[in-house]
This record gives sequence, structure tokens and C-alpha cells, in this order.
Amino acid sequence: MQDQEAGALLRRPKPTTRPARPFFSSGPCAKPPGWDPSKIATESLGRSHRAKIGKSRLQYCIDLMRELLGLPDTHRIGIVPGSDTGAFEMAMWAMLGARPVTTLAWESFGEGWVTDVAKQLQLDPTIIRADYGELPDLDAVDWSNDVLFTWNGTTSGVRVPDGDWIADDREGLSFADATSAVFAYHLPWEKIDVATFSWQKVLGGEGGHGVLILGPRAVERLESFTPDRPLPKVFRLVSKGKLTEGIFKGETINTPSMLAVEDAIWALEWAKSIGGAKALQQRSDANAAALDRIVQERSWLNHLATDPASRSTTSVCLTIEGADADFIKAFAGLLEKEGAAFDIAGYRDAPPGLRIWCGATVDTSDIEALGPWLDWAYEEVRSA
Repeated sequence: MQDQEAGALLRRPKPTTRPARPFFSSGPCAKPPGWDPSKIATESLGRSHRAKIGKSRLQYCIDLMRELLGLPDTHRIGIVPGSDTGAFEMAMWAMLGARPVTTLAWESFGEGWVTDVAKQLQLDPTIIRADYGELPDLDAVDWSNDVLFTWNGTTSGVRVPDGDWIADDREGLSFADATSAVFAYHLPWEKIDVATFSWQKVLGGEGGHGVLILGPRAVERLESFTPDRPLPKVFRLVSKGKLTEGIFKGETINTPSMLAVEDAIWALEWAKSIGGAKALQQRSDANAAALDRIVQERSWLNHLATDPASRSTTSVCLTIEGADADFIKAFAGLLEKEGAAFDIAGYRDAPPGLRIWCGATVDTSDIEALGPWLDWAYEEVRSA
């Protein structure tokens, strides 16, 4: 009993300052600073998305995304159902099968696309894998194939460093699941034929809606290739051999949540007001740098991604020396109970560890305030 009492006295005291906004979930992510539900426009709520006001707001949302991303006129933007997953599935089912397929996987979502291509679409893909924390050999990619990859591996904290590895003279299409990358990195749109993301990541928007971006080569594929499989209504992008252009002008395939659309518009207007995509990238970079300083100062804390050049600046994945799944569960649960950090346990399929969102809607001061709380939780769980 005396030893237990002595240990309690020696334990690290709780930090006195909590993150002002302890929202570090990797999706849905923290709302933008200053967000309040009363600030969301309501004129389109309760109205048909096919009414003039509904279509105009959907088009405005698309226009804002195009402006902030600097997307060329050659690329189309559509709002589709099912979040990023729905958008990427739509692209795969509508376009794959015209030529061989290569899938890259270094985390759970990439593995999900492997499963879909191999087992559902039964296209016998070439699979190039790497372990969590590593990036596969990008030079091994054969660009006569269609190539599927995650730009930012949300569950491993590993990203492709740039688009230099994507061939300019590629015969196949590049399919980028870019959901934790869009607005956080500079993306070379001339290298990307298909890109998908959701508002719930870097913009801090609501879930349930995906964004599908098609380059001209993807449109050509859609209009020249008819897959030998039935397509559900929500996957159909072509009518009578031509791209259904209305999808990319605010005429959604099914009924969207106009509340989610208005929320996304607010986030996009906020992003524009602070300096656009460049400012969002700078905020993400500053947050990741602040977290990296915390890691470098602690011998028991490490990055899962071993190479800084391919380390995510949004979904940063960390390992704790000697920690197993039970340790991580207790660690994250303790911080949630204290209101110091929400939802920082690593993804269920990833190695036991932490995952801390450093995207643009997080304030750097909150990342900095998190450091002492990580120390406190580590000592508490280790001595329990």
C-alpha cells in the first residue's frame, strides 16, 4: 500500500492548459476555426435540390472548389453520394476493364481497392504492396496499366511525395484516392485523370458526400468504353454514350443534403478568406511541424512513417514504444475523458498507435498544447 501511495505522489501532474479545440479525429475532422451552425446559410434548406436555388448553390460549391484548387477547365467536378468511398467506387466500376490494372497498397484503404478490383470486379490486378509506414516502389509501376493509389494513406500516415513518378506519356489512367490530400498538398492535376475526396477531411465538412474530379482522358474512357457489368444508378456517369454533363453542373445523381452542401460552402468561403489553398497547405504544414517537434522531444514516441519525404502532414500516425492495443485504448480513452484530445487512437487495422489529424482546420496552438497531455497520459497508463 505504501508503494502505491508513493507512486501516486510521484505521478506527473495534469497539465493546466487543454487544447481549446481538442478535435483531432481523422474524419470527420475538426470544423474550421470560428465555425458555428448559426453561420450556415439556410435559404436552400427544405427546398428541392432541383429547384433554382438548390442547383445554384450546388454549382456555387463546385465553382468554389475549382477556384481554390486552381483546377483547369479541362477537369470536371461532380458532387456524388457515398463520401470518398462512393466516388472512388463509382470511378472503378464505370471505367476499369478497358486495359490491365495495377493497384498500390500500403494501408487499409488501398487494400480495400485491391479487394474490390480483384474480388468484386475480378480483373486480376498487378498488386504492389508495402508495409504500414512504408511506401511501395513507385518506379515499378507500369503505366500501360490503369493505376489505382491513395495519395495520402490516411491509416498509415504515408503519402506519395509528389507526382513525378506518374508518367506524362501514360497509356493507362491514374486513379488517385486523394481524400486526405486535396487542399492540404499541391496536386499536379495534369498528372491525375481521376481524383476523389470528401469534404469531411481537410475542409472539416460533413460526411456522406464525395467529390469526383475527372480529367479529359477519364472522360474519353467513359465515352469509349462500356463495362461488361451492370452498374447501379448511382454509378452511372454516361447516357447514350456521352458523359452526363449535368452531374458536373450541380445536377446530382440522387438527393444531396443541402445542409451538408451549405456547410461545405461555409468552409470553402472560410478557406478563401484566409488565402485559399496555399493558406490551407501552410496551416497543415505548421501543424505537422509542431507535432513533429513533440515527437522529436520524446524517446518513447515515434512516427510510423519512417521517411520524412513521404510522411503525411494531415493524418499523422505515431507509435508508442512497447504499446499494444490495450495500452492505446486506455491512453486515448484517458485523454478523451479529460477533454484533452478526442479520437486519437490509430485505425483499427493499423499497428497499435496514435493518429492525430494535423489538417488545416486544426490550430497549431492546440497541437502544441497536446504535447504535455501526451506525457501525462503516457505516465498514467504505464504506471496503472
